[in-house]
Amino acid sequence: MREIASKQQLRLAFLRWAMVTVPFVLLLGFASARLAPVGAANRWYAALVKPAQTPPDWAFPVAWTIIYIFMGVALAMIIHARGSRLRGTAIILFALQLVVNLIWSPLFFGAHQVFAALIVIALMFVLALATTLLFGRIRAAAAWLFVPYLAWLVFAGLLTFEIDRLNPNAETLVPSSSSTQISL
Repeated sequence: MREIASKQQLRLAFLRWAMVTVPFVLLLGFASARLAPVGAANRWYAALVKPAQTPPDWAFPVAWTIIYIFMGVALAMIIHARGSRLRGTAIILFALQLVVNLIWSPLFFGAHQVFAALIVIALMFVLALATTLLFGRIRAAAAWLFVPYLAWLVFAGLLTFEIDRLNPNAETLVPSSSSTQISL
């Protein structure tokens, strides 16, 4: 005998997934940001010439927290979509775009590679857009949860482009804390 789950059982199953995916995505995002000091805590970043549209430092963790929560909920929706033949591919694409996402902060703030970070943000956008489109074929709401992420990536890409343009030798602006150079 086959039993069909009630709406409440389905809702609870989704919530169980969300209770795992949201903290997991948040944890990975925050861990990536901790690999190198970010914002004003980073001497190199503080010394950069920044475009006028650069938001205050507090806006970045707020935006990323919201984005990572939305990403975790979207992932839970896709994991919960058991009947979809696209589910496995969508989860793999999500993981791939998240790995690329997690590379950006250490590359930009830690390695001071602004142009490489710009390339990574472009790749991140392409993968996030592909993820959004695939999520949309499975659950429209999951795709809509990715729209703020896409918008933020466009904005962050423009900021990174402008920082690269305004600071052509950014990687040499301030020696990294691991440098053995002595200033006199």
